[in-house]
Amino acid sequence: MSKTIALSGTKKGVISVSKIDEPYGKDSHSIASIGISLVGNAEEPEWKVHLPMDNLDAVIEALQALKS
Repeated sequence: MSKTIALSGTKKGVISVSKIDEPYGKDSHSIASIGISLVGNAEEPEWKVHLPMDNLDAVIEALQALKS
């Protein structure tokens, strides 16, 4: 699964969200990868974060709370 979202407040910026299986070699756990590119290059973002899948629910909850 992979999705690219336009980055608000920029002309070409994007947020890329994807699931990466075995990111750190054989038998490593899957992660969610979130990248930000100001120049629109979703394949090579300037910033990125890797979240273990086990932490996704808590991170989503925290992000939802920010909207309140």
